[in-house]
Amino acid sequence: MQQPNRGGFRAQQGPTPGTIRTKKYQLDKDMFTKVALGKVWRREWWYAMIPFVLLMLPAVFSFSWWWVAAAVIVTILFVALRSAQIVGVTRVEQGNVLFEKLTYDIDSRQIIMKRNEREGMTMTWDMIEKAERNGDAFLLWLQPPTAAQLPGGWKGWVARTFQAPVFIHLPYRIFVGANDVKLMESLLRRKNLLA
Repeated sequence: MQQPNRGGFRAQQGPTPGTIRTKKYQLDKDMFTKVALGKVWRREWWYAMIPFVLLMLPAVFSFSWWWVAAAVIVTILFVALRSAQIVGVTRVEQGNVLFEKLTYDIDSRQIIMKRNEREGMTMTWDMIEKAERNGDAFLLWLQPPTAAQLPGGWKGWVARTFQAPVFIHLPYRIFVGANDVKLMESLLRRKNLLA
């Protein structure tokens, strides 16, 4: 009689029931930039008004075109720097994992992002802040860093206030079938991520 696992080999476990496997997909950097900039400027448009209003106050009491020009230039510089910060996510080495060609194995415990059969990264559901369903994709927005993960003092305030949003984009076309899309939607609803 033959004993199981006699030679020290371990039988590979198959996927758990209800696992969603996707096709390979690579997030486009331009699409990431467009979505992230849209989210940032919908939420933070009034930050651009602060330097404009502060530099226009002296013009109210003693009008000069210099104050108006300074207000416009500083506001444009602020918008350009904040936008460059978002675009910078696509250029830094730490962000490269978002833009590699990956497959996703998704189940009720975790999301596994795989480069190939041996290399991958596991992400638990508590790392996801919320999910959105667009016309043709799911967007999974990642949790921002906690206060303990950020530096202290004014650097921590700047990091908290001006953080770049990061998300995983899962278009419907990478799912094997319509049932996987419905399964993904029900999974997101069970995790209270999708409204």
